[in-house]
Amino acid sequence: MSVRRGALLAACVALICSVLAVYSAIAVMNSPSPSPGAVVVVERGTSTRTIVRRLIDSGAIDVPDWLVMVWLRLGVDRGPLQAGEYSIRSGSSAVEVLDLIRSGTVVQHRITLAEGLTARQWLERLADDRLSQQRGDREVATLLETDDPIEGWLFPDTYQFTSGTSDIDILRRAYRRAREVLRSEWEDRDPGLPLDNPYEALVLASVVEKETGLASDRRRVAQVFVNRLKLGMRLQSDPTVIYGIADFDGDLRRSDLRRDGPYNTYMRHGLPPTPICNPGLAAIRAVLHPEPGDFLYFVARGDGSSQFSRTLEEHNRAVRKYQLGGGG
Repeated sequence: MSVRRGALLAACVALICSVLAVYSAIAVMNSPSPSPGAVVVVERGTSTRTIVRRLIDSGAIDVPDWLVMVWLRLGVDRGPLQAGEYSIRSGSSAVEVLDLIRSGTVVQHRITLAEGLTARQWLERLADDRLSQQRGDREVATLLETDDPIEGWLFPDTYQFTSGTSDIDILRRAYRRAREVLRSEWEDRDPGLPLDNPYEALVLASVVEKETGLASDRRRVAQVFVNRLKLGMRLQSDPTVIYGIADFDGDLRRSDLRRDGPYNTYMRHGLPPTPICNPGLAAIRAVLHPEPGDFLYFVARGDGSSQFSRTLEEHNRAVRKYQLGGGG
């Protein structure tokens, strides 16, 4: 009887100890960490033990690795740890950290590629965010599976991405978006435009994008260029000339305007051969729905807005007033 009683007592003590150990483990795993927070990257194919060690080394988890491994094995039905980049909040418990990595809720980065940037500027911007390798336009075109120049075909927007995303992933999204937008907008264009196809609209939209300093002027700038095309006048756009100058130094000279080249719309009639930047939706819509009117000229006022004129005489007066500092 005493042996039986002793065995029962020992079993009770063992059970109590086990229960206390379990509760203690639960308390430790759910206790807030003293960590100020951390960003942890879990590469695809990394073993569970390596991930746990990395979490402990980074200070994200302040719990012995054996306890974390036991916890994970006991909660196997809750799913595996997933690859990705994770932002761990200050004071997170070990359980919260593990649940975060099981959920796959990775850090979302953003990059904004604004209207009017060239394809080369896009690649430089992506490189600044460590997304881009050193690529040429032709290489990018090949990776996008197009034979066309990529200029103009990258839709300006804010793009979200996660760790491990490549420049081509973002460029491919921008390329598809540009084609979708242009196709949709072209179908709703005004009648009678001097544009034979969507690509010509894209080219003209890029010129309007670079020539517009004030959003409210955009459709009127488009009006000027559409009217000029209808009348067979040269576009005479400085940004097209600048685009055609390799290593432009920021100073557009009269000699540049007189030097012939495919992008010199002072010397050549019609549109330049390709877009000169990546235009946004507003510029595309302005070209396809220009403001009605008979303006043929405009000049920058110096405050971002433009002065529009119907005749060369009016335009020359505006140039003297706003560009040469003369009277009206």
